Amino acid sequence: MSTLSDTLASGRLAVTAELPVVDGGGVPAVEQRLAPLRDWVDAVNVTDNTAAHAHASPLAVAIACLQCGVEPVVQLVCRDRNRLALQSEIVGASMHGIENLCCLTGDRMSAGDDPEAREVFELSGTELVRLAGALGQGHYVSGRALDPPPVLFVGAVETAGAPPFDARIERVRAKVEAGARFLQLQLGFVQSHLEGFMEAAAAAGLGRERVALMPSISILRSARGLRFLDEKVPGVEVPPEVIARVEQSSDPERECFELAVELAEHALSVPGVAGLHLISFRPDSAIGALCERVGIDPAASRGRAAR
Repeated sequence: MSTLSDTLASGRLAVTAELPVVDGGGVPAVEQRLAPLRDWVDAVNVTDNTAAHAHASPLAVAIACLQCGVEPVVQLVCRDRNRLALQSEIVGASMHGIENLCCLTGDRMSAGDDPEAREVFELSGTELVRLAGALGQGHYVSGRALDPPPVLFVGAVETAGAPPFDARIERVRAKVEAGARFLQLQLGFVQSHLEGFMEAAAAAGLGRERVALMPSISILRSARGLRFLDEKVPGVEVPPEVIARVEQSSDPERECFELAVELAEHALSVPGVAGLHLISFRPDSAIGALCERVGIDPAASRGRAAR
């Protein structure tokens, strides 16, 4: 059982973080990116050509994380691979003892720096969750036996703060019924959106016993970053007053950190939240500092139960 799976199953608060992208430099480059995170997280997300920009293979980076002693969550997007390639990646990851998988549909190529590259999208993120479940049951999608079957802890993503809100809960249900055991939620800056989403999920029978819901918290550096999220990232709404707050601050970087602390404290207060997924756009120890501010102990000593 993976550490992330064990943490969530036990009811303890889980913390994951997004590993900054890697373009080369070998294992030392991965170690450098892990250094500010390793003491605080149960696992790190290894992204898959995020925002349609090519980077080092998520499987290769995940194996490097294992070599550095940190548990990875391998993200896989459906944009760049058909079902054969996706199955190969999952089975290959399992050969190295990698269990955590986060399934995404993926951004369109127009979001990246090579818009003429061809998109695949043979599967959706939900269909990829179902595919992973089939592998875990001991067979490829074709029906051919897979022995031994991979041990997998499968998750996905969802947006808590974008309309239509009822459709979001149905998307969660579909992913859970396909086999997702955890969902990392898209960045949110409107606290009432998370509250409403969690209430609706509980009312729909999608509580902690069925799926672990983990809001994402970002630590940015400037109002420009907030404005980019608001304008360019689907499903993310940053209220104008939040942008103005950072823009008018005498120390925008510090104000961004204080904003992240407030959002994290609020998320931890919402019933049903199983943990946090942290994303830092800074090369410093901001994630550790945020954990300390909101009362999250280092991973090695963490025993706090989720609400």
